[in-house]
Amino acid sequence: MSYVLSEEQQFLKDSARDLFKMSPVAKVRELRDGKDAHGYNTALWDQMVEMGHPGLLVSEKGGGLAFGMRALGVVMEESGKSLSASPLLTVAVSAAVIEKHGGEAHAALVSQICEKGTIVGIGIQEGGFYNTSKVELTASAEGDGFVLSGKKNMIVDGHVADHFLISAKTEEGVTAFLVDASEAGVTKEKAFMMDSRFYTDVSFENVKVAGAAIVGSKGKGNKVVQDITNMTNALLSIELVGMSAEALDRTVAYLKERQQFDKVIGTFQALQHRAADLYGEIEIARSLAIRSLDTLDEDNFMAPAICSMAKAKSIKVAQLATNEGVQMFGGIGMTDDEEIGFFLKRARVASQLFGGRAYHVDRFAKMNGY
Repeated sequence: MSYVLSEEQQFLKDSARDLFKMSPVAKVRELRDGKDAHGYNTALWDQMVEMGHPGLLVSEKGGGLAFGMRALGVVMEESGKSLSASPLLTVAVSAAVIEKHGGEAHAALVSQICEKGTIVGIGIQEGGFYNTSKVELTASAEGDGFVLSGKKNMIVDGHVADHFLISAKTEEGVTAFLVDASEAGVTKEKAFMMDSRFYTDVSFENVKVAGAAIVGSKGKGNKVVQDITNMTNALLSIELVGMSAEALDRTVAYLKERQQFDKVIGTFQALQHRAADLYGEIEIARSLAIRSLDTLDEDNFMAPAICSMAKAKSIKVAQLATNEGVQMFGGIGMTDDEEIGFFLKRARVASQLFGGRAYHVDRFAKMNGY
């Protein structure tokens, strides 16, 4: 594994850093206070689509850039530093998964995602906690198609999704389906979470879909679900690392200017040790996150375990980094006047998306025979 970025990846990193300057942390406050219906900067998303970000994982034949997970991770890390909200995570992952498992049957949709930024919400969670083995939404055969009944929870960007990629229970086993969000019987209920973003519960009440809506094969949906789990968590890991690094940078900058007892508090050895320990933890988390991205690019058989390892570690480090930031800022860090609190809130929600720390520790343990 190399920490050195290729020329293309470095260019992508620099362009992403410049791009996210148009959506600083202050934009999170603006979107929240303005009660924006999207919950993300639409102008920023349009720019990301124009730059080809939704198709970073898609082959050139499919209309994408074929840059790979490591390249997309570079963008996600930069977005974590600015807390920039966009549909990139689920759009990029769904495009790659649909291309891999859906083949020519869904090639047109993959092309639309890459070229137009068509939003696909991923619905594989049922209930309050992520558990891929829990699939109660049913897909009953009816003629040449299916009738879907059930509910999916905590769908990222589901309120603006044009399509849903969901898992359902058929006679053959778990099967993945693509469902048009405008189909009769599809209802959305969005919730505004502490990170100032929307998450949606979607109900499917006797929703009729054609047999062509299947992604992959009947009864083979667990392969789709596991690919989604691995990819989203590798990307969330590097996003959490970006948040943690930025939280540390902001905290260190504050330590260098805040005075107490006529001394800059950054000269206090106890605070120096805490900052140094946090720096080391962030670098460990970064190395694991990068390794998880690389294993997916390599199609390494260890990828699922490493992705869970990276997510578990990045969650713990992000919690430490944001807690330390708020504490070292002191009382003002607890108020809405300081932006450090936005990092804590986003880290808490991102940590739970597609499985929290307990889920991934358990997943890693089971894979290793514990």
